[in-house]
Amino acid sequence: MIHSMTGGCQCGRIRYTAQVDPEKAYLCHCKMCRKATGGVSIAFANAPHDKVIWHTEPDWYQSSPIAHRPFCSHCGTPLGFAFLEGGNLDLTVGSFDDPSPFRPSQNYATESMLTAWADVRHLPGTASADNPNVVKRWQAAGLDLPD
Repeated sequence: MIHSMTGGCQCGRIRYTAQVDPEKAYLCHCKMCRKATGGVSIAFANAPHDKVIWHTEPDWYQSSPIAHRPFCSHCGTPLGFAFLEGGNLDLTVGSFDDPSPFRPSQNYATESMLTAWADVRHLPGTASADNPNVVKRWQAAGLDLPD
């Protein structure tokens, strides 16, 4: 089911509204996406170009001879991926204001998948609020711990 969802970069300079199906998100494991985002994989939601409204036009980086990526040059947030010729626009799931409705439906570029990172549920975890060093720094800045 298609939903109208909003998103943008960390600093708020770049904003968008997109028509996407949250049930059709996917993880890309290709080496290009790993380098472009600094992550072990990246979650994308696919949208037709004409179903994405940029309220502020993003910066674009031509990451290969066939593709370019929208991002914010002020805060560095990666916002997506698009082929130069045709195709849809993939928006980074993490750049949506509320990414909680998204569900991965597939993995892409599985030949490059870092399998050690595929399932980390067995690892111990710590909530941000349980890290006194982080909490103290946010409080010293006069701010609440971000979500």
